[in-house]
Amino acid sequence: MKVVVLAGPESSGKSWLSALLQQRFGGLLVGEYVRYFIEQNPRDTCLADIPAIARGQLQWEDDARAQQPELLILDTHLLSNILWSQTLFGDCPDWLEPELLKRHYDLHLLLSPEGVEWTADGQRCQPSLAERQRFFNDSYQWLSHHQQPVSVITGDWQARQLSACAAVEQLLRGG
Repeated sequence: MKVVVLAGPESSGKSWLSALLQQRFGGLLVGEYVRYFIEQNPRDTCLADIPAIARGQLQWEDDARAQQPELLILDTHLLSNILWSQTLFGDCPDWLEPELLKRHYDLHLLLSPEGVEWTADGQRCQPSLAERQRFFNDSYQWLSHHQQPVSVITGDWQARQLSACAAVEQLLRGG
């Protein structure tokens, strides 16, 4: 099983691209649990919600891993929970990072916020490019520090599609 994670700031194309990758390469796609959580709990999210959100994301991921697909595509993973918790609340549950580091990921597609417009959807809260760039930088720093395999995806929508497909194709070929 090869596991690909889409990472990066909001409105950079993670959900769109993960669906496109599944359509092109098959496999199993795991969505973003926090969106489900917010729909089920229509109120402002708080620090006390982060453990439930993270456990929900992990459960969705574990359920998908148990099916042993050849390709597992994750729209997000705990890194997003860690960074959002720190960004919004200035704190993060201690267990998230060790739990994330226990798991193996073959490739992180880290999407840059540059080159695409921010789109409001009722859940997003970082319309400023500078805020989204900071989230991207924090993601890149964490992935680099922990020696995670990463491919930075930039450009317009077409360029992102081409770069992401090429990276996944190379991964599936064993490169």
